[in-house]
Amino acid sequence: QVQLVESVGGLVQAGGSLRLSCAASGSIFSISAMGWYRQTPGKQRELVASITNGGNTNYADSVKGRFTISRDNAKYTVDLQMNSLKPEDTGVYYCNERVWGTVINYWGKGTLVTVSS
Repeated sequence: QVQLVESVGGLVQAGGSLRLSCAASGSIFSISAMGWYRQTPGKQRELVASITNGGNTNYADSVKGRFTISRDNAKYTVDLQMNSLKPEDTGVYYCNERVWGTVINYWGKGTLVTVSS
């Protein structure tokens, strides 16, 4: 069974940095694209960043140049480095694992990031 466990988020001031990590169980990591999504009250969950098993990355326009997604295929982890944080980055961040070429998705439980102004 696939399990995704996110690191604890936290409270950070605007302009600050925070790094999120997600540990996957590993069984399908090598054939999966990994992603980070966020959700705020009243809004749909949105993609923040994703990375394929080959290392190709994709970012939401709102975070380009500030966030960096990376993965360690040996450790089955995916990280999200968040710099120059803004209050609008506040939300619950979810780790996602999608088996490449399929619609099979797995989700972590989410971790709260709060950016104060």
